[in-house]
Amino acid sequence: MKLLSAKSYFYLMIPMAGLAIITASSIGAANISILEGFQIVMAHVPYIKDFVNIDHISDAATSIIIFVRLPRVLLAFLVGLGLSVVGVSMQGMLRNPLADPYIIGTSSGAALGASLAIVLKLNHTFIGFGMVSVFAFLGALLSTGIVYQLARRSGKVPTTTLLLAGIATGQFFSAALSFIMVIASRDVSTIVYWTMGSFSARGWHHVSLVIVPMVLGTFFLIFHSKDLNLLLIGEETAQNTGVNVEKVKISILIISTLITAFAVSVSGIIGFVGLIIPHITRVLIGPNHRVLIPACGLLGGIFLVTADTFSRTIIAPTELPVGIITALAGAPFFVYLLRKARKIE
Repeated sequence: MKLLSAKSYFYLMIPMAGLAIITASSIGAANISILEGFQIVMAHVPYIKDFVNIDHISDAATSIIIFVRLPRVLLAFLVGLGLSVVGVSMQGMLRNPLADPYIIGTSSGAALGASLAIVLKLNHTFIGFGMVSVFAFLGALLSTGIVYQLARRSGKVPTTTLLLAGIATGQFFSAALSFIMVIASRDVSTIVYWTMGSFSARGWHHVSLVIVPMVLGTFFLIFHSKDLNLLLIGEETAQNTGVNVEKVKISILIISTLITAFAVSVSGIIGFVGLIIPHITRVLIGPNHRVLIPACGLLGGIFLVTADTFSRTIIAPTELPVGIITALAGAPFFVYLLRKARKIE
């Protein structure tokens, strides 16, 4: 029995997201209170900053919040948002509760692209971003493009064929990655660390890279919420109600790939976020994608901000890859889903 309505849960998540961002920005080695962190952030918000006085707060604390912690936290929130909205959209489109943003081989392509940049020692930048991120982005797009071409049959993309093509392509790219790691053993630790995901040393330029595709992509997926609701009933039923099923699937696939590629390029591979968050949100919100998608994005952002905070503080000063934290939380939930699916069968 739900304690609150779907809209109530959604509206509750908005201040929770703000609180999570400010709290996470205040946590770290430097002793900065949550109140001071809130004041510092508000002092840099247009139209509000004129009413906030931070003269009593040191310049060092302000610099730590604004230039070190806040961009990292915002990036984690945006990546969590992107992976979650893609996860819930893929689950709806494929009608598969175990689908996630990486199910069509995107992560394997990104990992192969990043490893090539690492092994080739490509240290120069492109519009301010390292070649590892650029190659990861291109690898993600390439792998998804291959999957689409393999799955396409007479202008249509059957769901089962798409999944099988994704698995096959993902295995091929993973094998290529393993081969690279064998012949370039000196770079194995760097490659492995990247594939576990991290927001270390990320700044405002990374935020500026992903904020537009994440926000616009989310609105695009919300625009298709009615189509996703109908697809849950079945493709044939959706087709009979006037939905151009193949066009919708291709559109969702393209925007989901772009969101995932941008996310992977700045954070590495972070698993389970796009798998578990949609299920948790669906329990709270219900199956209506019009509310489910934005709520899922907010909860995904909160989750990844929390996970990243744990990753950088749990054994400080050593920092864990955030993918380890999400896997520790997500793996048991994944097992639960498998057991639940088995009981239904």
